[in-house]
Amino acid sequence: MIRILKYVILDIIKNRLVLAYAIILAVLSWSLFSLEDNSAKGVLSLTNVVLLLVPLFSVIFSTIYLYNSAEFIELLVSQPLKRRDIWLGFYTGLSLALAAAFMIGAGLPLLFFADLGMSLILITTGLLITFVFVSLAMLVTVMTRDKARGIGLAILVWLFFAVLFDGLMLLLMFQFSDYPIEKTMIGLTSLSPIDLARIMILLRLDVSALMGFTGALFRDFFGSRSGEMISMALLVLWAATPLLISGLRFRKKDL
Repeated sequence: MIRILKYVILDIIKNRLVLAYAIILAVLSWSLFSLEDNSAKGVLSLTNVVLLLVPLFSVIFSTIYLYNSAEFIELLVSQPLKRRDIWLGFYTGLSLALAAAFMIGAGLPLLFFADLGMSLILITTGLLITFVFVSLAMLVTVMTRDKARGIGLAILVWLFFAVLFDGLMLLLMFQFSDYPIEKTMIGLTSLSPIDLARIMILLRLDVSALMGFTGALFRDFFGSRSGEMISMALLVLWAATPLLISGLRFRKKDL
């Protein structure tokens, strides 16, 4: 597994798309903090970038990389290696490489400009979102052999969690506004990693006007600190569950 991990990391580091990703994040981060006179405003502006750009790039790049590595994966499977180690090696390599690009592009400006507490929570959120969407990409690629269909499915996964899920939540909220649905809404929020990441950041910033209905519920039910920990635990679960499912399918898949 360690050799596979090293190969994947070295291979991704040479990829120009990852370099471009880190540069784009760096340009956006430094620009946002330079334009804002208050670091908290810069963090809020960067939050939207992290919650949209990071999952989009993570899921699409990982999906394309895995499809392009199909022949190499088949070669590894033919060797006396456990499939579990192969799959974990690719996941860990992709996650660490993209996490390093995120840290260089967004993490360093955050540590330089923003308050340490706010910086750490946004960096942690960005890293967890990276791990989650790499895990979802692993699940997508193991579900279908067709590359075009897989990339389309990966984009659809991002679109659902980034845009459509919030619309569905609002629709449910309006349709059942006469009923006590607070606890149900909290449960439904856990079905979206991007919403969990947004709540995790806003709870630390304590920006009541931007929390929204579900963010306010999290704070009221769990408190700010407990809400942060619960959101973080759910994001870890979001990263582990698709990886576990994809790993089980990969072990049984006929290549």
